[in-house]
Amino acid sequence: MLSSNVLRKLDMQDLMVFIAVYEQNSVTGVSEALCVSQSTVSYCLKKLRTGFEDELFINTRTGMRPSHKAGTMYHHVLKILESINLCHAGATAFDPALQPVTFNICAPEYFEQLILPRLLKNFAVAELPVMVNVHKLETDIPAEALRDGSLDLVIGFGPNFHRNHGDFNTRTLLEDDLVCVFDKRAAPPEPRLSLQGFIERRHVFPTPWTSITNMVDGWLAKQARQRQIVARANSYSAALKTITGTDFILTLPRRIQQLLANEAVFKHCEAPKGLPSFTLDMQWSQRVDQDSANTWLREQLIKACAEPEI
Repeated sequence: MLSSNVLRKLDMQDLMVFIAVYEQNSVTGVSEALCVSQSTVSYCLKKLRTGFEDELFINTRTGMRPSHKAGTMYHHVLKILESINLCHAGATAFDPALQPVTFNICAPEYFEQLILPRLLKNFAVAELPVMVNVHKLETDIPAEALRDGSLDLVIGFGPNFHRNHGDFNTRTLLEDDLVCVFDKRAAPPEPRLSLQGFIERRHVFPTPWTSITNMVDGWLAKQARQRQIVARANSYSAALKTITGTDFILTLPRRIQQLLANEAVFKHCEAPKGLPSFTLDMQWSQRVDQDSANTWLREQLIKACAEPEI
């Protein structure tokens, strides 16, 4: 909404005259450039001065000198005209086939193991020159990098594992739960591990993303229990190798277990009843919500997650 009713009387020609006078310092030059009469230019200037309650341009021997207010207005008026031109032309749809493009995504290993291979395969099949740089997810969402465009998307776990930001949009990509994995020779006979059986085992803890807390220990704390962790591994694969030939237990996302835990070597059973499930969510800045390239990338991720292999 306009803050003054007088501003409603202004039109595009008035704004064009403002820009032309500011840039050329001459009413005569503006008249020729816009193909209008000098009286029309003068009339537009009168409307502008009334609407913005300022002299705007002062007639001097060297030309029309802009006032301080006109100087502060110039870039804003220029953007208005540029926006009008964009509205007329329409937003250019993103086409990754036209030129190489690189996307920057911050995500945990879970994303790299499950979704990234499928995503890149889809790009390769379509012969799209798309590159994806994956940055490791640390303790919290890299909010400033998402806001300034250094990152296109952030992929993280939910719900409520990271601080919420009001200027970010969020969409859940998939849901998963946790299972208990053992060396096949040390696996328990029961299909579901009891809470007592869970805490009696020594644990290997995979840390594919940096976090002060995690869903397993947070849940155990609510039960007034804790587990004994004998090793922390930087990846799911390293954690699996660590439990080989031992009676250690490894708690893995079910989709990771199905992907990496070879049934000839490992066996799994259901986690203790009540251990919560989780989601994998993507976040993006509201600033790029309508950006065609960012929208296209989000659509490709949703598509990849919906495919059977995921």
